[in-house]
Amino acid sequence: MTKLSVNINKIATLRNARGGNNPDVVKVALDAERFGSQGITVHPRPDERHITRQDVMDLAKVVTTEFNIEGYPDKRFMEIIKTIKPAQATLVPDPPDAITSNSGWDTIKHLEMLKDIVAELHGYGTRVSIFINPESKYFEPAKQTGTDRVELYTEPYASQYHQDREKAVAPYVEVANLARELGLGINAGHDLDLHNLQYLKKMIPFLDEVSIGHALVCDALYYGLENTIQMYRRQLEM
Repeated sequence: MTKLSVNINKIATLRNARGGNNPDVVKVALDAERFGSQGITVHPRPDERHITRQDVMDLAKVVTTEFNIEGYPDKRFMEIIKTIKPAQATLVPDPPDAITSNSGWDTIKHLEMLKDIVAELHGYGTRVSIFINPESKYFEPAKQTGTDRVELYTEPYASQYHQDREKAVAPYVEVANLARELGLGINAGHDLDLHNLQYLKKMIPFLDEVSIGHALVCDALYYGLENTIQMYRRQLEM
């Protein structure tokens, strides 16, 4: 079964645009779980433009599904993980000013650094996933870091899906099979939506988890949060 983890960064963005606490990030996370989300994902960036450190602390007290914290593994991020000890830490190579994650790790260039980080995170009892491009050369080095999982960066798949979905998914099928052979768990995320999610799952049926935020929150404006989460769950269960 592929789990759905709902990324609630955009809920915090909406709250921060007005100030105050509406919408309430903690309440939305709890409701998302109640509506069928099997995990909650956050990406607390240094400038706190959406999820703040305090949000992470508040969420850690109440999230009962898998709590996944994404981020660049600088000192601040590592301190958050050490304090919270979430179910999963997803490592992304974003610079502080990145609008959103837009590339995976060069696991060849950063192999030794990632080895040290993964070992430290394992010391906190946290599962580790490394954000990675669908290029086979990065997967054996990813295995060497000691990571538990890789998260496939799916923006290229999503952008090409409507032109030629078979061509778009082909590199992902290739690297997913490679990851499986290497004994790595497989997550996926970025620009997945109600149009392209089912096909990705069909072609990679052994996906462990997808993390979806922006598209899901946009859909919720039309369909409502509860209905939207169930719609995404159905895409993964068909």
